[in-house]
Amino acid sequence: MQTNIYLVRHAHSTYTPDELGRPLSEQGVNDSHLVTEQLKSENIDFVISSPYKRAIQTVEGISKWIDKEIIIEEGFKERKLAKGPVEDFIEAITIVWENPNFAWKGGESNISAQKRGVDITFKILKKYEGKNIVIGTHGNIMVLIMNYFDSKFDFTFWQKLDMPDIYRLTFEGTQLVEVKRIWRKDN
Repeated sequence: MQTNIYLVRHAHSTYTPDELGRPLSEQGVNDSHLVTEQLKSENIDFVISSPYKRAIQTVEGISKWIDKEIIIEEGFKERKLAKGPVEDFIEAITIVWENPNFAWKGGESNISAQKRGVDITFKILKKYEGKNIVIGTHGNIMVLIMNYFDSKFDFTFWQKLDMPDIYRLTFEGTQLVEVKRIWRKDN
């Protein structure tokens, strides 16, 4: 029995230091409507999201379309890079991808963030077997989850993601059988 997980990287957000409450930008709101339109033809059964506002806002349109509440799952929140802002984000993120066990002070290593994301993914696969599930999430945790199942989803892949972006992961039980990019903003 196949289960489809639609990993949706959130649309563009307006930067604020409040990770949890950071909203979509005007462009992000517009793009979230395009995400909804794309997902309408996918026979979605459930919508799950990171607790972060920008992820919720990106998938709330499809939850309204299927007339079901968004299920919040902490495990899909973005990886915490460090306790506070880093001086050079690109350098900091490159280092954690090059050294999967390394974590900046107060942050998560790739290994620990990946474990969190994969644990919740397995829980979702078991609970919603045979269903089509949209998951509103974030670029880094999304790619760390995908990387667990196939190492080709790596730092270079992460760098090429769009905001928003949608990948369908098809599973037989807990075995990944296909990954397909079903939409991205510049289609």
